[in-house]
Amino acid sequence: MPRTGRPTAPLALSDEERATLLRWARRAKSSQVLAMRAKIVLACADGLSNVEVAGKLAVHLSTVGKWRRRFLAERLDGMIDEQRPGRPPSITLDQVEQVVVDTLEQTPRDATHWSRASMAEKSGLSKSTIGRIWRDFGLKPHRTDTFKLSTDPQFIEKVVDVVGLYHHPPERAVVLCVDEKSQIQALDRSQPVLPMMPGMPERRTHDYYRNGITSLFAAFNIADGTVISELHRQHRATEFKQFLITIDNQVPAGLNVHLVCDNYGTHKTPAIRAWLARHPRFHMHFTPTGSSWINQVERWFGFLTDQKIRRGAHKSVQALEADIRDWIADWNTHPRPFIWTKTAEEILESLARFYSRISGTEH
Repeated sequence: MPRTGRPTAPLALSDEERATLLRWARRAKSSQVLAMRAKIVLACADGLSNVEVAGKLAVHLSTVGKWRRRFLAERLDGMIDEQRPGRPPSITLDQVEQVVVDTLEQTPRDATHWSRASMAEKSGLSKSTIGRIWRDFGLKPHRTDTFKLSTDPQFIEKVVDVVGLYHHPPERAVVLCVDEKSQIQALDRSQPVLPMMPGMPERRTHDYYRNGITSLFAAFNIADGTVISELHRQHRATEFKQFLITIDNQVPAGLNVHLVCDNYGTHKTPAIRAWLARHPRFHMHFTPTGSSWINQVERWFGFLTDQKIRRGAHKSVQALEADIRDWIADWNTHPRPFIWTKTAEEILESLARFYSRISGTEH
């Protein structure tokens, strides 16, 4: 006889509890943590088993069991994080909810974001209490990040194409991620850099002298991590064509060349198209507009910037270019390919969830 496991405790809601949970779950900008807990309890109250709730809401089975038990034991008060040992809390659940809602849905009259002091003044709670509430619900008003959603009408096709190259590169071919790091500045500090000492970090002046710019053309081989590179003082179609010639000379003649590029105008001029037509082993694959994250050479540019350029001091463009060449030569002595793990389907599903969340259409 199959095991059925421990029977699930039934969960019933009063009208007031259901109304409160629905308000928490449906608030478009509500804390995602509190909203998910409310959705779990509501689904349990509708008679679903823990397994059914976990599948419906895409959460772990143990999470459903935890919040079913917590609600049965503590009702609405159990929806916030467990109380720590010590004296009973001096604030109510409604006050906690109001702080979370105000943090997410309002801004101070005289500022772009809340501080602990301004939220404490508005709510009548202490600054330390505000800090604890924000910490419990993962709120960080002082921090900001950037994002950009591509508006490319061929976004899906391009993601599938490029990621398909990463996971299943063609036989007898090399896949190169190509781009330009343009206008790299040769900067020299106005005073000598003071070296790091015990108990004291390296120090440098905030001002600097500009000594010219250069542009780096790079092609990152996804198979072995080696890089073909070239430095030019400009980054026009003329220089890009010269770089294609360099790639053509360095890649063995028996291999096709698949280039992953962005949509920069110099990659699509009539002169470039004509050159590609005369070199049929070259195949261009364009990333979606505004999606540089999908081009692996951008990650490699990040290494170069962090390890050599950002904190470098160069009195001339020639000195900057010499440092870049040396760094690339060292990289190519022990190259490190990147491991691309996500499939195109996973990327598209993740972006769809993100879009639903920021547009308020998530259910």
